Amino acid sequence: MLRAIILFVAALALSAPAYAYDNAVSRGLADFLNIFSEQAIPRQIVPWRGQYAPGTIVISTSQRRLFYVLGNGQAIRYGVGVGRQGFSWSGTKIVTRKREWPDWRPPAQMLKRRPDLPRYMPGGIDNPLGARALYLGSSLYRIHGSNEPNTIGAAVSSGCIRMTNRDVVDLYDRVMTGTKVVVLR
Repeated sequence: MLRAIILFVAALALSAPAYAYDNAVSRGLADFLNIFSEQAIPRQIVPWRGQYAPGTIVISTSQRRLFYVLGNGQAIRYGVGVGRQGFSWSGTKIVTRKREWPDWRPPAQMLKRRPDLPRYMPGGIDNPLGARALYLGSSLYRIHGSNEPNTIGAAVSSGCIRMTNRDVVDLYDRVMTGTKVVVLR
């Protein structure tokens, strides 16, 4: 019986128009229903033998994984989407800002490639930055959520690191401004 109720509520939520997620109650319902969905690449604690200090974010674009170093020989491993061919990058950045349900303004370079994109999108479930964003230095790159979880594990972005909304919320709560981010190919 409980399963039938959950399926009914999920069907209602999924059939609702996108603007229904513009308020906190609807977003909360969507987040609650997300608990029952399986992730393609589940988050897990894994052994860590890397040289980076606890609290560091290490991203392997070739593995399409993000590691949050815990210390004591462990890290949390998340699945991520990375930059497609010609848009991947490597280097060291610092988290300079954190935002919940961030607004999105496509950079000029992206608008040049895709003039059909909106010039501005308010934060919300339809926003390409998803539930949270970690801004990386003065670059155009971010670690952010995605409203397209099927892109996690793929090379599809314009250089940003995409995570499921569930995973980016988890990482966001662990990371502080000033956190070191190392991107490896």
